[in-house]
Amino acid sequence: MSAQTQPVQFAQRLQNVGALVVGGDHVGLAIARSLGRHKIPVYVIDDQHSISTYSKYTTRVVRVKDLRDPQKTVDSVLEVGQRFGLRDWVLFPTRDETVMAFSLYRDRLAEFFRVTTPEWETTRQAWDKNNTYRLAGQLGIPAPRTWTVRSLEELPALFPNLPLAIKPAIKENFFYATGAKAWRAETPQQLRELFEAAAQKIKISEILIQEIIPGDGDRQLSYGVFFRDGHAHSSLVARRLRQHPREFGRAATYVETADLPEIEELSQRFLRAINFYGLAEVEFKQDPRDGQYKILDVNARAWGFHGLGQAAGVDFPYLLYADQMGYHMKPCRAKAGVGWLRLLTDIPTAFTDMLRGDLPPSSYLRSIRRTKTESVFSWEDSLPFFAEFVLLPYFLKRKLLHASPSLSDDNSVVGGGSNLRRKGDYDR
Repeated sequence: MSAQTQPVQFAQRLQNVGALVVGGDHVGLAIARSLGRHKIPVYVIDDQHSISTYSKYTTRVVRVKDLRDPQKTVDSVLEVGQRFGLRDWVLFPTRDETVMAFSLYRDRLAEFFRVTTPEWETTRQAWDKNNTYRLAGQLGIPAPRTWTVRSLEELPALFPNLPLAIKPAIKENFFYATGAKAWRAETPQQLRELFEAAAQKIKISEILIQEIIPGDGDRQLSYGVFFRDGHAHSSLVARRLRQHPREFGRAATYVETADLPEIEELSQRFLRAINFYGLAEVEFKQDPRDGQYKILDVNARAWGFHGLGQAAGVDFPYLLYADQMGYHMKPCRAKAGVGWLRLLTDIPTAFTDMLRGDLPPSSYLRSIRRTKTESVFSWEDSLPFFAEFVLLPYFLKRKLLHASPSLSDDNSVVGGGSNLRRKGDYDR
């Protein structure tokens, strides 16, 4: 082979390098659209029916059996990569359990793919909120007061702090078991029963009891960033103006970019301390009692509304892909006042808020006027939007499999109370 043909063949090989997106819901769809618009081939892996199947920007969708077990996930990703010849392709996880799998088995995956997920020593600081809040305290980043207990006998000491939230340190474990992000306890009886219900679903070491910061989603903010070499390369700040459920939102339904340098500084302080690389979202809530922005969560991946970045001038998936390929990209910041809407969930959320008097119709109309992108709908790629409505019964059925504990008239948890073990009986 001549020296002249080597650079040509290398360039051709780079042109064929695509992206393997793991998860084909609206998060994965936004990645596929970002990269597809740059003529980059995109394969999507999922363990369920996904709307990305219907996107013109998706080259191929591959269905696998299991994306929740770390070992099986990695085995499936490698098998798909080898079957279709995807060596050197860039990996994009879209779910926390996939991030954990990629991080734990990073060395194995890196032999075949370009892995955008950091090593476990970094990722675990975001994966487990016990680590997140501990590190935040060391760094001087405000956080809600949070307690862990080992038995029912320790709960009375927390009664003066009611109402309190029962939430998981590792959110995916709790969510798949309950379908909820957190539970609210108003009374001592509720705190006992919800703690007991949580202990039957997840390890007691994963149960956090946390003060509830007053206010709804309008006080909740997110910092989205492509972070590398200890600095924010490109970023946005957004207000989660509507979310569902209203208090402990599993997902945003309307988000709008904003300009809040304090959020940026706090987020960068945390990401720098863990030597983070890649895409991340750091969530905060402003406490009206002291005005502080308090850290809630860190997502070490593309987050639910990252597509807002493309509308506001920051194309996060392509920035990460380009960096993996060695392309130089100029840093950028999102324009303030740009809205992102998740129509399917925002319609019932906004309607409920208006019925309660929490959302004036004029405010809702202003948010619609500011909306520049919808999570699924696109004039140039409309099939996924219609497919989502056709598949809605399927999605609802899957969602109903994860049922939160229901409360009876006396505010007790139905089915709870008989299996809580005593102090010393739990795996820590």
